[in-house]
Amino acid sequence: MISRLSQVARHLSTSPTSLLRTGHQASSILSRRMASADERNARAIHTAACLIIGDEVLGGKTVDTNSAYLAKWCFSLGIVIADDESEIIEAVRRMSDNYDFVVTRHDDITYQSIGKAFGLPLCLHQQAYERMRKISVPHPSQPNFNWEDDTPAKRARLRMVQLPIDEKRDVDKQVIFPHDDLWVPVTVVNGNIHILPGVPKLFQKLLDGLGPFVLPRLAGEGKGIFRVIISTPLAESLVADYLTTLAARVEPQGVKVGSYPRWGEAHNTVTLVGRDKDFLESLVAEVEENVQGKRIESEDVLDAEQKKNTADLS
Repeated sequence: MISRLSQVARHLSTSPTSLLRTGHQASSILSRRMASADERNARAIHTAACLIIGDEVLGGKTVDTNSAYLAKWCFSLGIVIADDESEIIEAVRRMSDNYDFVVTRHDDITYQSIGKAFGLPLCLHQQAYERMRKISVPHPSQPNFNWEDDTPAKRARLRMVQLPIDEKRDVDKQVIFPHDDLWVPVTVVNGNIHILPGVPKLFQKLLDGLGPFVLPRLAGEGKGIFRVIISTPLAESLVADYLTTLAARVEPQGVKVGSYPRWGEAHNTVTLVGRDKDFLESLVAEVEENVQGKRIESEDVLDAEQKKNTADLS
């Protein structure tokens, strides 16, 4: 849910389209925002958030590892953030205003909350329903499930295809089926809020399937971003001056330079990220020489080497 430990920065300012609150709620929020640092430091913890900053946000591995660890840590302390309709409504409106492409996952109250955020009713999407009937397989615990019977099990399934639909717009732009072998749709609300299932395998497959729908809308020439990863045995402090100079030199070409220490391991990594693949390739030899490193396909290569070295020593 958007209200869970979020991997997206939560803005302190409130969007003009934010949810209207009661006088008591508004007063409470205002008092919290005006609290002193000492008051914030002493008050009871009811909510939590994760603000991730840096170009590595879209890199995947470090963010996934750290945010997952933080979530488990919070859970172990009893910091559990419940689904809250008003929070979802406020957040999804703000994100729709501030970002071109927004992704969230379906949960117990996602459809109804996002529907309310934009004044949309939940409607049975007939095509999704028919695909569900045709493709889905009854759970082993429901061997006698029958689509013709009005049962709690059927009503629960129907809720999964009760989608927030704007009947004034083209429905095909609001419900996308990226894969023929899946009945599960990607629901697109307000043009840029993409609701995917929470099951990781389904989420990942459907997100990958959205590629052809997203690519034509990407800004700039040459779709896609390329990354070069170079492993170096040198400490970050030894390569910092060179990388700072390099970053300033290549920034006009749209290249970002990153340095990522791998604490407790023999090698760190340097990354070059940009849209011009040929230009990135032209930098590899220079960077390898200056950081005394070598190009690798991914950090998984270093992880595998580390495991092998550890095994050899044992």
